Amino acid sequence: MDTSTLLVDAFRRIPELVHGACEGLDAAGLAYRPEPGANSIAWLVWHLSRVQDDHVAEIAEMDQVWADRSWVKRTGIDRDVTATGYGDTPDDVAAIVPESSEALVAYLDAVAGRTIAYLEGVDASELDRIIDHSYDPPVSVGVRLISVISDNLQHAGQARYLRGTIERLR
Repeated sequence: MDTSTLLVDAFRRIPELVHGACEGLDAAGLAYRPEPGANSIAWLVWHLSRVQDDHVAEIAEMDQVWADRSWVKRTGIDRDVTATGYGDTPDDVAAIVPESSEALVAYLDAVAGRTIAYLEGVDASELDRIIDHSYDPPVSVGVRLISVISDNLQHAGQARYLRGTIERLR
């Protein structure tokens, strides 16, 4: 298996987990927080989508999917293109209440589609390209992609856990 195929497979697993966490949930289910200050499914999915969108757009030197302001209207989440969720307060988390699970998942699907298209052309020299010199050692494309996979899978797992909690409360 070549590296591109491996990365594509890893990134394809993220939407599968997210779809399972969101399918059929209404706004109340998406916004459910087991205690004050906890993250909701809506915030977790929006955040993981934003991180992937932001980081892959930077790597691929293209505009973010979220830069198309129609996503604000479609999702009902009015955050600008610089917001990814890092540093969000509990009030910021509570403010992420999408219109529907379908719109939230559609945004992730658009991001994932763009990510997969980029990854299909990735080779070893691209993965070795340094994109951030502020760290020691500097961060390569490959390291950043693994970071995104790790972050996304953790948050998708958290969303699935919350979904199980919601199901048990019904």
